[in-house]
Parts: sequence; structure tokens; C-alpha cells
Amino acid sequence: MCGIISGLTPGIHANMIAALLLGFSPALLPLLGPEGMAAILIATLITHSFLEIIPATFLGVPDDGTSLSVLPAHSLTLDGKGEEAVRISALGSLWGVIFAIPLALAALWFIPFLQSSVDILTGSLLVLIMGMVIVRSEAAGWLCAICLVSGILGLFAFRFEYLSWNTLGAGSILMPLLTGLFGLPFLLTASEGTIPRQRFSGLSIPTRTVARAALPGTLAGLVVGWLPGLSTASANTVISGWIPYDQERFHYLAAIGASTLANSIIGIAVFVAIGRMRNGVMAAFSGFETPPILFLLTIACLAALGAYGITVCLAGTASSLSGLNSSYLNTGVAITLVLVCGILTGPFGLVILILATGIGMIPEMIAVSRVPCMGVVTIPVILYSFGVW
Repeated sequence: MCGIISGLTPGIHANMIAALLLGFSPALLPLLGPEGMAAILIATLITHSFLEIIPATFLGVPDDGTSLSVLPAHSLTLDGKGEEAVRISALGSLWGVIFAIPLALAALWFIPFLQSSVDILTGSLLVLIMGMVIVRSEAAGWLCAICLVSGILGLFAFRFEYLSWNTLGAGSILMPLLTGLFGLPFLLTASEGTIPRQRFSGLSIPTRTVARAALPGTLAGLVVGWLPGLSTASANTVISGWIPYDQERFHYLAAIGASTLANSIIGIAVFVAIGRMRNGVMAAFSGFETPPILFLLTIACLAALGAYGITVCLAGTASSLSGLNSSYLNTGVAITLVLVCGILTGPFGLVILILATGIGMIPEMIAVSRVPCMGVVTIPVILYSFGVW
């Protein structure tokens, strides 16, 4: 239930739910014990990771794990294929769990021995990835400029993040950054009219093709979940270098779904192996004794099965959106996002939102890829990895 609420509500992340549960832990821990608290936290994280694709698809609202997937998912909704987009993303997520579980167990053996070397190579790997994305483009100059400007904004935002509010433990500066770069520009430039009739007559690609697309997504999620300072948004950038999100939309959504869940799974293994907390949910584990890894991964599997079923059921209601005035809907969502950013991050967050929206409008105006906007995350991580910032 916690994962459903956070996954479907724009601006609410699983980290916020974890912070609230941790606040109530003095009352919950005696009742549930460490295993019960761990089960709630893991199930929240996994369920959120499945369901966050729904607002990304039908409302164009980005989250850390859906920043780039908003583009193909929402465009498929405009083609009347929103339900299929959600189903393929959910299926990719399920394959991501299947692939990631054995890899996470294997990682427990070698993570402690390789971690020091991996810390050193993080910056170089990101430079390589972003360089490949930019050089392979037909407008390399524009993409390089967008990447650098986004990176400067990221450096500014993270440097002065202490100026933002931290309402209910949810005030991450990533929210206005990603909303401005990927959410609001899409909503502000979306075509007017009504949402096309949503129809579903089966998946356009077979299940084995979804599994093949999910495998590189799983590997990207595992790598990014292991490397220090990176997030699911960085995995999106990696995947976009392999699978063009504007040409192979279904394959890209399957890969992104797998990446998001693999990132969550490897985060559990990294915490157990070396004690590093890759997200707010893992940070909440520091408040009590951590159960065995097999117990945590079993809960993750059970939650994934339940969340997959819930996501598919909710996707089946997509036809009820047919005929809605998209202009009013986009305006309402945009206003809601601005209000949520203001409530959770305060005036400084709104300033970052305005600046990010200005940068995010540039790719739309000159018709180039929006991937270099991820420089807002990657450039600060690169500089931090090299000890420059």
C-alpha cells in the first residue's frame, strides 16, 4: 500500500515513506520486529519502482527512475498505446528482478574486494558514456553545450541544496531538477486536444524480445547501483546509448523497467556487503538490525509479483482516459508539479525549477535529444569522482 501511494503520487518518493516509517519505528519495531520493518521497506521500494511508470506514461511526470522514459511512454499514450507501454515496462521490470536476484547474490562475494578500484573508475566510465552519447549524435555541438549547461545547473543546485526545504524528509533537489528538465517542457509544449482512445490488443513485441531488452537494462542497473554517487537516472543515460528511446520505444521501456528494479535489488546487496546506503530506504535499515540477505531478496520477489499484477490491472483502466481534454490535464499536472516542488523544496527549489525548465526547453526548440540534460547528475558525479568538486 505504501508503494502504491508513493508510486502513483507525483512528487512522493519511496524515500519519503521510508523516512516516515523510520519516524514511527519506536512504535512499529516492537510490534513487527526487524523482519516486519524490513518487509515493509523492501515492499515499498519494489512496488514504487513498478508503479512509477504509470504517472510517467499518462501524465508525463518524471521521477528519478523515469526521467528519460517519460518521453517514449507519454508519446505512446498520444498514439493510443499507453496501456501497452505500461505492460511492457512492467514486464521488463519483472525480468529485471529475475535477472538481478542471482547476480546480486554473486555480487556479495566480489563487491568487498573490488570496491576501492571501482570508486576510482567511476568518473572515467561516465565520461566515456556521455562522450559516446554526444559523439554519435548529428548535433554534437548542441548536445555538448546542453550537457555542460545542465551540469553547471547541477553543480549549483547540489552546492546550495541546504537552502531548500526538507518537508517530511522528502525535499530532494533532484525533484525540481528532473521536473524542470524533463517534465514541464513536455507538458508546456504538448499538443492540444483530447487524449486519443486507448486501445490494447496484445503486446507488439513477444515476451522473449522483452527479456532480451531487459538484460542490458539489468546490467546497466546493476552497474549504476553498485558505483558510488550514481542513480537510476544515470542508468537511463547508459541505456539510451544502446537503445534509442525515440526509435525503439518499447525496447527502451523494457530496458528502463529492468534497470530500475535491478538498481533496487543491487542496492540491497551493496548495503549487506559493505554497508553503503544507495537510497533512503536502505538508510532506514540503519535504525534496526538487518535481517539475512535471503530473507530480504525473498520479500523483494514476493513484492515484485504483487506489484506486477497491480500495475497490469491499473494499466487496464487506461481506456477511461480516452477523450479527456489533454490541454486541461497537462495544465493541471504542471500546476500540481510546481505546487509540490514549492511545498517540498521551498523557494530555492522553485528557482531551480525555473532554471531547469529554461534549459529543458532548448532540446524541444531545436529538435535534438534530451539525453544530455542528464549532465545535471553526471557532471557533478564525474567531478566528485576525480576529486575536483
